[in-house]
Amino acid sequence: MEIEGARTDRLGLLLDQFDQAREMAEVRLTTLSDDEYLWEPVPGCWSIRRRGEAATPRAFGPGEWVLDKGAPDIPASEYAEVARQAADGMTVAKIADDWSVSAERVEQVLAHTGTPEPDTSPVTTIAWRLGHLHSCFEGQWEWTFGERKEPNLLVDFTPSAALALERFWASIDRWRDSVASVTEEQLDTVGFSQYPYSNDAECPYVTVLAGANLEFIHHMAETALLRDLWRTRFTTSG
Repeated sequence: MEIEGARTDRLGLLLDQFDQAREMAEVRLTTLSDDEYLWEPVPGCWSIRRRGEAATPRAFGPGEWVLDKGAPDIPASEYAEVARQAADGMTVAKIADDWSVSAERVEQVLAHTGTPEPDTSPVTTIAWRLGHLHSCFEGQWEWTFGERKEPNLLVDFTPSAALALERFWASIDRWRDSVASVTEEQLDTVGFSQYPYSNDAECPYVTVLAGANLEFIHHMAETALLRDLWRTRFTTSG
């Protein structure tokens, strides 16, 4: 069945996918309260915190509130990506620089066989997930269409859920509008995005966009689950 107005070109497919995910996410985030936004369901969560109360070594942000960020590492979920980087000809030193880890850590990952270790990444709050997404999209826009300012200073994190969402959707919409103007030639251009906290500079821009969609979708799905857990947090089984 053909849907009137549906696009089948590469950019059209990616934009349609993003638009649908954004619509679903906006509905799921309706009525988000400050308490829910900052809720830490288990001890040791990453979140946003006042600068003097940051619980992680690389928490960042330009204002009073910063986003938790831990010491650099390669999580087990990214072992396959490191293997692809090596297969594509990247040196151990370059991979180490890409992940901000030691060459020894890269060699350890490349030597790993069998099932990857369980992911030990911390549970993150809705505030962290929104802040992380906002920072990523703001940084990718700035380093593709903007002036290439320091990425860690682009988002002023806030404990207000309403204000955070207002800023987030504005940033997302600007990114989407700019992406919609990209040409076929630019889609195939390696390094069209130079966002430094990624491997964007080594990739055709079309793959960067596909990765951005994946990042948006999976974090919004996690956020939706946290909302379900919040809603049922006092429910006990009989």
